[in-house]
Amino acid sequence: MTVADQRPAAARHRQPERRATGHRGATVVGVLGEVLITLGVLLALFVVWQLWWTDVAAGADQRRAIADLDWVVSEPEARDEAETETETTGPRYDEPAPVMAEPANLTTFATLQVPRFGPDFMPTITQGTSRPDVLDKGGLGHYEGTAMPGQIGNFAVAGHRTTYGKPLNRAAELQVGDPLIVQTPDAWYVYRVTGHEIVLPHQVEVVAPVPNNPGATPTVASMTLTTCHPMFSARERYVVHSELDYWMPVSDGVPPDLVAPADPSGGA
Repeated sequence: MTVADQRPAAARHRQPERRATGHRGATVVGVLGEVLITLGVLLALFVVWQLWWTDVAAGADQRRAIADLDWVVSEPEARDEAETETETTGPRYDEPAPVMAEPANLTTFATLQVPRFGPDFMPTITQGTSRPDVLDKGGLGHYEGTAMPGQIGNFAVAGHRTTYGKPLNRAAELQVGDPLIVQTPDAWYVYRVTGHEIVLPHQVEVVAPVPNNPGATPTVASMTLTTCHPMFSARERYVVHSELDYWMPVSDGVPPDLVAPADPSGGA
């Protein structure tokens, strides 16, 4: 009999049990590892979807929406001085602006152009602030019950700052005096940025007829942009305020603030 065979019978019988227990433990660890890897892959796919694919899908939605609006005018190309004067002679600073009736929910009735954001920036403005039906389509949503473009009061709109086309991603870059140019089928409305603030989500007074002064009677036409703050968080709201500078009929051409200056060198 070998030394190993001299162990008590109970000990000889326990050894296979320890090997079986160790095998089960390795199996559990292996399964757990596979689960964690799968979760990691799913998380990575979610991040790709959230940060990239939502922008792609929203961009396609916006292109279709713009294509459906036969009255949209984009930023013109550079032109000489004589042509510029001919096409931009219609700003109205003192005449009351025309005001369209508030449209039905989910109606797209305007676009926004911001020269600081470049010539490709032109999100649509749609009635309502539903995430799935409006904001997640890459456009801006009009707060129901607030003023319409050019109207005395506060024309208030909301948009995503990250994901889903992120139309207000660069809101913090806006400076006092920057033009915010709204186009409807019949008129242009050029607002000038007057300032910004960061508020909590419950501070809805920023979209009151007189921003931050609920109950006051408005005397000017203003526009308010709201978006999430900070980036990738809905903890606060970044708010941009502006006031109407002038308006002009679309039939008079494009606003001076949209006209690209001619190249002084005469080059292409």
